[in-house]
Amino acid sequence: MTHLPTPDKEQIALLDTFDRLGLHQIQVVSTPEQAAAALKALAGATALGFDTESKPTFAKNEASDGPHIVQLSTLEKAWIFQLTDAECRRAVGTLLESPAIIKAGFGLGDDRKRIIHKLGVDLQGVLDLNAVFREKGYRKDMGVRGAVAVVFNKRFIKSKKAATSNWANPKLTEAQIVYAANDAYAAMRVYAALGLG
Repeated sequence: MTHLPTPDKEQIALLDTFDRLGLHQIQVVSTPEQAAAALKALAGATALGFDTESKPTFAKNEASDGPHIVQLSTLEKAWIFQLTDAECRRAVGTLLESPAIIKAGFGLGDDRKRIIHKLGVDLQGVLDLNAVFREKGYRKDMGVRGAVAVVFNKRFIKSKKAATSNWANPKLTEAQIVYAANDAYAAMRVYAALGLG
């Protein structure tokens, strides 16, 4: 089997940027009312882009109590569930354990363990897109950046500052919101473009 090369940072840097969701296309879900509205909005979905963020741990023996947020996205809009509210946890748990909805993302092994621990739900219908690319002959884990470069010939912008920020904050910054939502959105775009739906 031929191994296809995964584009490197230098190659990706030369590409035009990938169109991301703007703030007006992102709903932060932090109250019971917002959780109910999100469940209603996502009730008919058959596939969603999926990712989680956890507050980084810096001390050697400090264990993360993440995830602190779960992101789900359609091709038009993303929802960021903050997991401090019990109703938000219940709503996102319902979506994550539904076998009728495919949750597509990258490198989800760690996310899966943390979600089971935090939400006590059995994840169903989760698709790690890295596995799909491996089947296609890409040897290295693709990740969202590589996948967007391969599938769309575009550069996916990820902010290192947002990535390592405090996701447990009750009020997320605009940079955090855009970063988190677009990880899930890009996964959904890749899933749709690969014709997996």
